[in-house]
Amino acid sequence: MHLQALDWIIALVSIGICFVPALFFGRRSGKSTAEYFASGRSVPWWLAGVSMVATTFSSDTPNLVANFVRTGGVASNWQWWAFTLTGVATVFFYARLWRRSGVLTDLEFYELRYSGKAAMAVRGFRAIYLGLFFNCIIMATVNLAACKIAAVLFGLDRWQTLLAVGLLNVVFAAHSGLWGVLVIDMTQFFIKMSAVIAAAYFAVTLPQVGGLGGMVSQLSKLRGPGGVN
Repeated sequence: MHLQALDWIIALVSIGICFVPALFFGRRSGKSTAEYFASGRSVPWWLAGVSMVATTFSSDTPNLVANFVRTGGVASNWQWWAFTLTGVATVFFYARLWRRSGVLTDLEFYELRYSGKAAMAVRGFRAIYLGLFFNCIIMATVNLAACKIAAVLFGLDRWQTLLAVGLLNVVFAAHSGLWGVLVIDMTQFFIKMSAVIAAAYFAVTLPQVGGLGGMVSQLSKLRGPGGVN
């Protein structure tokens, strides 16, 4: 894909809009460990919620969901919609208890709840499984998707993409702490939603599509006796 100067300007401005405001939280995050890792336990519910939703727009998730819909229809979204049940249960049944315990990590919670060799085995297993294997797999899928997207949009090699995003995120997270992460998540959420809505609008209004009516008509032509072919 060949990008014009305006395209690069938009990309750089978008990065600046996301990162520059959040850098101002660096001084606040450096006050204490609780400020850095837990935002001083004073994050408003709406900011935490927007941040959690924004993370579902990571580079790998839209590709995964698009493949769900393409291969199995909209109903395939239940493969990840089902996690809503556990998420709601966590908020209403465990969040207040977690706050009351005063811990920063789940391993600290295990130290309060359990003891002895059994507790040591549980903590060790979760530290290795979640901290090493699970997180490495998640980061690998995210980075792979980012490399594919950057290769198409910017023509970057894989090592160039990994170096750029790695340095950017490490420096940013080390400086701003959780407050900065929450702010950038919220900012990127609104940028992403604006871009998605705009892209959907212009895609539907293309002459090849012919608006919503034309899209429905073309989809109906693909429907056979047993459903969509």
